[in-house]
Amino acid sequence: MRPDFIQKKKSNAALYGGVAAAVIVAALLGFGIAKMTSGPAALKAEDAKEAVEAPKTLTLTPQAIQAAGIALETVKGGGLSSEILAQGSVVSSPAGQAVMTARTGGTVLQIFKRLGDPVKAGETLALVSSNDAAQIAADRRAAAARATLAQQTLTREKSLFDQGITPRAEYERASAEAEAAKADAARASIAASNAGVTSDGRGTAVVSPISGRVTASTASLGAFVQPETELFRVSDPAKTEIQVSISAMDAGRVSPGDRASLDLGDGQTVEGTVRSVTPALDAQTRTATAVIDAPSSGLVPGRSVRVRLFVSGSTGNPGAIVVPEEAVQSVEGKDVVFVRTAEGFKPLSVVTGQRSAGRIEITSGLASGTTIATKNAFLLKAEISKSAEEE
Repeated sequence: MRPDFIQKKKSNAALYGGVAAAVIVAALLGFGIAKMTSGPAALKAEDAKEAVEAPKTLTLTPQAIQAAGIALETVKGGGLSSEILAQGSVVSSPAGQAVMTARTGGTVLQIFKRLGDPVKAGETLALVSSNDAAQIAADRRAAAARATLAQQTLTREKSLFDQGITPRAEYERASAEAEAAKADAARASIAASNAGVTSDGRGTAVVSPISGRVTASTASLGAFVQPETELFRVSDPAKTEIQVSISAMDAGRVSPGDRASLDLGDGQTVEGTVRSVTPALDAQTRTATAVIDAPSSGLVPGRSVRVRLFVSGSTGNPGAIVVPEEAVQSVEGKDVVFVRTAEGFKPLSVVTGQRSAGRIEITSGLASGTTIATKNAFLLKAEISKSAEEE
């Protein structure tokens, strides 16, 4: 083969190899550039998608929730038209308060309890030295002695009658006298007991019929008191009721058994039940009174509370749920409430409706029976926003 032909062939082979290498390098460079440009964008889009889809939750312990002052409320169904807002006051129930008076006139000899002291049922609060008490004690002893004598006479007459010595009339007379003396002794004993006469007969004891605490005391050591003078008042905090004034229009809507929510003013609420509604209006205020039982409230008599009555026969939107306005927060342009979970809270998107008196309707998104954060819910919103910024 000629040398020039061989040299030409080698030159073509080298040219073709260089072109092929350039193509391969260009392909590799293009792939690298594409990966460098499209990879991070795709990764960011994927992360953003996960950030949107992933539920944002807050982990908080019960101690942290309490320390932050976050109040909880379990929501129930019923729209704004099913609620009646009214003011109420806590009073002692008829069985939860006792007034102790001096049963006899005399001098206050001893005082065992002061204002605010705890009292047990049957415990003596004070002693009143009284001549009337001495007379009552003397009548009790005399009646007891007559009853004993009459019983002895009856026993003797029965023995004589059984032996045929005395006629039946004498035995029957003795039997009647014994019964009368027994009844008189019982009366004298009851009178002494009701007056609280002490065992020595020197005075009367002022005794509390219920357990509780002394809420009023006017007794002064050494002071002379007339019969029926009030000396102490004792109230049982566990036996209270809430009396609520409602308008004449609303009185016809409220029925016994309706649910009530008591706002204590510190973000806490207590559940109660309407026990009764007065059939007539007060002559001065022109309002009716609804009585609410809240056995577990522990409220002190005299305290004022804001009450929400949930009317069972309302014709409003039964599917709507009403919550405090502060429970609804705006997160990423959406209205949300914070639902209590086992670990803390989770934001839940809701659709809101009309508002009134600090309350807002949630028309959809929230189910009855769900526990949500109400007071200080904005702290949870702030924590969610802080977490989003850090990410």
